[in-house]
Amino acid sequence: MSDIFCRDCNMLTEVVFDHSAGDTICSECGLVLESRSVDETSEWRSFADESNGNNPNRVGGPVNPLLADGGLSTIISGPSNGASSNALPSSVGRWQCRASKPDRHLLNIFSAIAIMADRLGLVTTIKDRANEIYKKVEDQRPLRGRNQDAVVAACLYIACRQENKPRTVKEICSAVSGASKKEIGRAKEFIWKHLEVEIGQEIGTIHAGDYLRRFCSNLGMKNLEVKAAQETVQKSEDLVIRRSPISVAAAVIYIITQLSDDKRTFKDISLATRVAEGTIKNSYKDLYPHLPRLIPNWFAKEEDVKNLCN
Repeated sequence: MSDIFCRDCNMLTEVVFDHSAGDTICSECGLVLESRSVDETSEWRSFADESNGNNPNRVGGPVNPLLADGGLSTIISGPSNGASSNALPSSVGRWQCRASKPDRHLLNIFSAIAIMADRLGLVTTIKDRANEIYKKVEDQRPLRGRNQDAVVAACLYIACRQENKPRTVKEICSAVSGASKKEIGRAKEFIWKHLEVEIGQEIGTIHAGDYLRRFCSNLGMKNLEVKAAQETVQKSEDLVIRRSPISVAAAVIYIITQLSDDKRTFKDISLATRVAEGTIKNSYKDLYPHLPRLIPNWFAKEEDVKNLCN
């Protein structure tokens, strides 16, 4: 039951749903507020065998254009009375085996990409992009024999870059159990080069601001601090600093927290950004001479900026 405005009662009243007729009825006056409505909730009606009817789904997945048959192939199950699966006619079993083999490998890869994307909290568009990347590279140059976990992680890394939602290699590596950072880096370089040369796809350039908001969220920083950090990072792009965007973002966060009431240590920043403490310190030293014109005037006074430790 839920509350809906009833035009007869002229107030919010509880309603009752008659699923057999598709009617929404006011519980106070009995007025039919909506007729023949469509129930959009999941329909847990099982058409499985009685012996193993654990699957409540009555439909399959959506069409997948990356699969040879669109993901709509039919698999003929064997007898459910305990007989051997070899009881199927030989011709049926042979053609079923031929039809299912080409897509079986891709389905396993797509499943691994989906699991890894869920661990990283990535949106569906990035997951779909990673699927496309793997399929394109697989079509041109088979990836069998390589570390599949590393290849999947590399596809996700490049997909994040292409969708302008970059993740660091360390973040990607944290969601993989069967590949090291070095293996992911090698797979990334292989796929990256393959995409640029043979497919012509360009990888988006990363900036410190692409990582900043997520790092600030990991630290639980206030909105004013996040805004100040964003302005500082944007101004720092005009400087010639030979530091990675991730290191610059971590150093800027450290600077902003030192100018606020909620000060954070290098260790705190390192845990939230996965950047080594020494790297953050070196990036801070590079930014220090430019701080008076990087820090927004509305956030910190000039004296406070000068008092920061060199």
